[in-house]
Amino acid sequence: MFDFFKKNKENAPLDAKGLREEIFQFIKEELQQLDGGEGKYLKALELFVSVKTEELFSYETALYSAAPEKFQEEVQRIADNFALDLPEGWKLMVHYVNEFPEGVIQRAQLKVGLVLKSSGTPVIAAVSLKASLKLVTGRAEQEVYEIEAGTGRINMGRESNVQGSDGSFRINTIAFPAEFQESNKYISRQHAHLEWDQQQGCFKLYADEGGVPPGNKTKVRAAKDETTHKLNSTQIGYTLKTGDQIILADVAVLEFTML
Repeated sequence: MFDFFKKNKENAPLDAKGLREEIFQFIKEELQQLDGGEGKYLKALELFVSVKTEELFSYETALYSAAPEKFQEEVQRIADNFALDLPEGWKLMVHYVNEFPEGVIQRAQLKVGLVLKSSGTPVIAAVSLKASLKLVTGRAEQEVYEIEAGTGRINMGRESNVQGSDGSFRINTIAFPAEFQESNKYISRQHAHLEWDQQQGCFKLYADEGGVPPGNKTKVRAAKDETTHKLNSTQIGYTLKTGDQIILADVAVLEFTML
């Protein structure tokens, strides 16, 4: 991939054309994350610009401030090249601000921030969302695990590399080796997993084959009222919230926190 920023490696000020190329590259990289049909939910793309007075003219020129529809046409062309299927009537808005609002996607070399909105809500795919799982009870390979949205299944179980009943191999990212603690033998090799739900914008916990009755148990102690919920099906996920505790076979407890 061509790196526009190499032109600026000596911190020389870019002209309006150079700025425009960098901003388009920035937008392109973020739009590329809207695969799998997510582009059709985009309602608005907002750019926030925070610059000093002497730089304002260059950024206004780069963003076609006198003819904003021209900049939107260029962004639409980028989206078409990646078959993102943006809906009719999507909006491009540019805001000049003193400080970037919270949650804006930023690029260090630029003085612009980006928000992609779907039905008035930021598109989750464009934001790096993370959570942590801290070991409260039991022994695992790590005391704290950090997970990120969009990275696929995050398996939990006894031992890190195991073979399933169907002969397939499974990697447990969150692993409880039996050699660490005798009670880990009660945790199934295929106990549970976490998944990011793109539509609902949350992490969900699912029990796997070894984590549902009549075998080992998978439970969640809710932070809001300390009630305990048992996962009795592999098909129904539990939406995790900060402070919830995941209980595996009554021998290991992990506390979930959105970062």
